[in-house]
Amino acid sequence: MSMVMTRISWLVVAALGAVAPGCAEDRTPPTSTAPAGSAAPAKTGAAPADPAVKFKGKTLNLLTWEGYVESKFTKGFEEKYGVTVKGTYFGTSDELVAKLRSSKGTYDIVSPSTDVATTLIEGGLIAPIDVKKISSYQDLAPVLRDMKDVQRDGKVYGVPFTWGPDYLVYDADVVKEEPKSWKVFFDPQYKGKVSLWDDVSNLYLAGQILGMDKADPAALYNMTEEQLGQVKQKLVELKPQVRKYWATAGELNDLFKNKEVALAVGWPLTPATLVKEGRNVKGVIPEEGATGWIDRLMVVEGSQNKELAELYLDYVTQPKPMALVAEVTNYSIANPKAIEHMTEEVRKVTMNDVESQWKRLSFWQHVKDRKRYNEVWNEVKSAK
Repeated sequence: MSMVMTRISWLVVAALGAVAPGCAEDRTPPTSTAPAGSAAPAKTGAAPADPAVKFKGKTLNLLTWEGYVESKFTKGFEEKYGVTVKGTYFGTSDELVAKLRSSKGTYDIVSPSTDVATTLIEGGLIAPIDVKKISSYQDLAPVLRDMKDVQRDGKVYGVPFTWGPDYLVYDADVVKEEPKSWKVFFDPQYKGKVSLWDDVSNLYLAGQILGMDKADPAALYNMTEEQLGQVKQKLVELKPQVRKYWATAGELNDLFKNKEVALAVGWPLTPATLVKEGRNVKGVIPEEGATGWIDRLMVVEGSQNKELAELYLDYVTQPKPMALVAEVTNYSIANPKAIEHMTEEVRKVTMNDVESQWKRLSFWQHVKDRKRYNEVWNEVKSAK
């Protein structure tokens, strides 16, 4: 997959946040439209089944990143159709792939990032989506909507949902000045006060710290053996500074709340959650830049609830639910019209200066030799 995302023209990227308050328009699917795959009305003139009756009592099972199944934005869908939206969270992209392969028939929707979307589609694990049934599809930011990694043979396999950075997260009560560089992780005064995600993406980060992405952002995802050796050495050097490799966002939140760490790699969800609890925790993109992710919603191949799943994709990509997603997660969202429904605070955090942030991120890409990357990461963790 080729996605040199960080070099996209700012004129294109600006479409992510170009809608000014007062210009948005909320679109709701026509109530007269039958759900996907429902039987055609009989010649006797019988009306299509009412979706609120047809799906009542069903459970829609989502396998997603943390924060993507929250009642604040799922409740409206549940009430509209009389269903339950149940979420199971995965901690890494590799865990998502493994769970989907071993649990066929269990999940209806997944939220893969750009590093494994190709793997899932090529593995026959994802069903194509009828985008005509996604009422806000054309409103989604073109730079996200038109990405080629979710398109195959004229079919679309994913709908853009959210995007954001892998922040340098810090406790501003301990780290008094905003960190300018990832090098702060190596500062002796923070020995034992750093936390990294237990994930292969640390190789991307180390490559970025070493400047491997300056000439070509894709280099982080196609490292040579020599480059893998260099990032391994860098991460091993960092080990004495690391208090713990966190597995879930909740675990990272606890590390900050318990004052066990002062610095970490984390998602915007962590500062968003902890600030609401009165903690002085912040996130920043350092001068070297940061890695970033783009998450899509996909319908699982073989789902027994495909009609309901597509209705959910239609619902959650509309402006009002998307604004609630941004409020819960602090992530930038795919539908710029959601700005109309955001508070000034949420708008400032999630959709302000989008163009500048986008250009400073090296977005995750498909890693062809992912097995080798995982081997190197495991070697880092086991190194003495």
